[in-house]
Amino acid sequence: MSKPVLQIIVGSTRPGRVGLPVAQWFEGLARESGEFEVELVDLAEVDLPLMDEPNHPRMRKYTKDHTKRWSETIDRADAFVFVVPEYNYGFSAALKNAIDYLCLEWAYKPVGLVSYGGISAGTRAAQMIKQVVTTLKMTPLFEAVSIPFVQKSITDGTFSPEAPVDEGARAMLAELGRMEEALRGLRRGGAKA
Repeated sequence: MSKPVLQIIVGSTRPGRVGLPVAQWFEGLARESGEFEVELVDLAEVDLPLMDEPNHPRMRKYTKDHTKRWSETIDRADAFVFVVPEYNYGFSAALKNAIDYLCLEWAYKPVGLVSYGGISAGTRAAQMIKQVVTTLKMTPLFEAVSIPFVQKSITDGTFSPEAPVDEGARAMLAELGRMEEALRGLRRGGAKA
């Protein structure tokens, strides 16, 4: 049996963002764990316009090629990690837009949150996104990674966290593996979202 697919989604598209080095660090940990087939999904490269589909996503009657490609990408995932910046006490519009494009493709998949920011470590954004993902029948994990003062841990474009952040990420990865396995029957069994 092939390994489950973990997609790490970079939730910021802003020039100069720190989300990409944070996501690349987490990607390295995930690959090292050997539990998943790992894909890094950068929303800046996906480049979705502001929602432009005429039909409700639940219908899966997509009319645009970019939506069809996005649907195929998310459909093949078994689990996610969202790398979430905090903008004005919330998560980024780019991530919300990417989530809203689809509906059924997200269902019955666990999601881990890696949030970052200043003193709050992006925790307000992480809490806000939980309301959105549970509506789509995703399962957000209790285990999370919160990175305060993220800029202090980036040197020459590389994120190198302190030990507690690294330990938290490894704990979240282990829980992602358990939850992915637990939810697999709902995804593969044809459960209706």
